[in-house]
Amino acid sequence: MDNREEVREFLTSRRAKITPEQVDLPAGSRRRVPGLRRSEVAALADMSVEYYAKLERGNLAGASPAVLEAVARALRLDDAERAHLLNLARAADGSDALTHPRRRAAARQWTPHRSLQWTLDAITAGPAVVCNGRTDILAANPLARAFYADLLANGDNQRNLARFNFLDPASRRFYPDWELFGDMAVAILRREAGRDPHDKGLHDLIGELSTRSEDFRTRWGAHNVRRHGTGTKRFRHSAVGDLTLAYESLDLAAEPGLSMTIYTAEPGSPSEEGLRLLASLAATENADPAVRR
Repeated sequence: MDNREEVREFLTSRRAKITPEQVDLPAGSRRRVPGLRRSEVAALADMSVEYYAKLERGNLAGASPAVLEAVARALRLDDAERAHLLNLARAADGSDALTHPRRRAAARQWTPHRSLQWTLDAITAGPAVVCNGRTDILAANPLARAFYADLLANGDNQRNLARFNFLDPASRRFYPDWELFGDMAVAILRREAGRDPHDKGLHDLIGELSTRSEDFRTRWGAHNVRRHGTGTKRFRHSAVGDLTLAYESLDLAAEPGLSMTIYTAEPGSPSEEGLRLLASLAATENADPAVRR
C-alpha cells in the first residue's frame, strides 16, 4: 500500500515535538524548523542522514524491526505511537492484510453473539459497550443505553462516538471536557487508520468529519495516536447530572479489532449514587413504556 504521505506527516510531526534540550543537544540560534533536525534524529537512531531522510519521505517498505525500534527510540514514541509506526510499516510492506484479518465492513452488519450480550447484560454497576476502531457502538448493556441516551436519540449520529463528538451539539453538554474528548476521539481514529488502512467505513467517516468539522480537521492534522485503555472521565448526564467515572477497555480475543469498555464509579461517591439513579430510571422506563420521553 502507498502510505508515504501518512508516514511522512507522522514522522515529521513527531520530530517537531522534540526539543534539543530534551535529548541533551544545544538549541542553537539558527533553527528554521521546530523540534529536531533530520540529522539529529539520524544520529540519535545511529543511522545515516540519507537513510533517515528516506524513511521520513515515507519509504518504510523493507525497514527492519531494529531500524523501526531505533527510530521510535530516537523520536521518544510512546507505546501507542510505536504501535502506529509498526502498523504503517506493515501497510507499506503490504503485509497488513495478513496481520489484521478483514472485519465486517459496517457496524450494522455485526451482531454480538449471545454469550457476549449476556456478559454485557450481567454488568449492572456501570455502562458497558463494545466498540470497533471507528468508535461505532456495536453492543451495550441497558445502563449504557441510558447513559448514551443523547447519542442514541439522534439517528444522524449512527451510534458513532466520533460523529456525536464533532457533529452533535449535545456532545458539548454531555462532555464537560469536550476538547479532551475531541482529542481522544481523533487519536483513536488515527490509530485505527494505521492499523487497518483498507477500512472503507473508516475512510468515509474521516472524510465526512473532515468536511463538516473544523475542530476535527485541526486535530486530524496533528497525527496524534492513542490507545484507549484506562483512565477517568467526566460526564454531565441530562437526567442525573455530573458523573466522574473510571473506565477499563479490554480487547476481545474472539473478535479482532473490537473492544469492551466498562465504566464504574468510586464506591460511596456521588457518581455511584448517580449511576444507581440512572439504572433505576432506565428500569422504570423499560418496565412501563408510558413513562418514556
